[in-house]
Amino acid sequence: MIFAMSQSEGLEKTLEQSYEQVLPLVVEALKSEGFGVLTEIDVRETMRAKLGVELPRYKILGACNPPIAYRALQAERDAGLMMPCNVIVYEDGGKTKVKAIDPMGTMAAAHADLLPIAQEVRQKLAAVLAKLG
Repeated sequence: MIFAMSQSEGLEKTLEQSYEQVLPLVVEALKSEGFGVLTEIDVRETMRAKLGVELPRYKILGACNPPIAYRALQAERDAGLMMPCNVIVYEDGGKTKVKAIDPMGTMAAAHADLLPIAQEVRQKLAAVLAKLG
C-alpha cells in the first residue's frame, strides 16, 4: 500500500484489492466526508465506444461537497472551474489505484483567498484515501 501527496499528481493510494472491491469503498468514503458523486465517467467504455480500443477499468468520479463548494463560490466566482473534485479509480497491474485532485495545486494556486478552503478539501480527500485501508 502506497500513500503519497504531490501537488503535481494529487493524492494517491494503491490498494491490493480488486477494482470491483475498491470502487464502492471509494464512493462510501467520499460520502463519509460529505462528498456526493455528481458525475461518473467510465473511461474504458468511452474509449471502447468512441475509438474501438481496450483499456483496463478506469473511472473518473466527479465529487462535490456542497457546503464547501458554496463557500468557495462565495469567495471566488471562478472557483467553479475547479469543481467538481475529480477522483480516479483504475486497475494497475493487479492492484487498484485511487487518486484525487490536490486542491492546493489548483484552487489555492489560482486564488490566494481560496487557500483555507483548499486546505480543508485536501484534508477531507486525504481522509477519504486513509479510510480505504
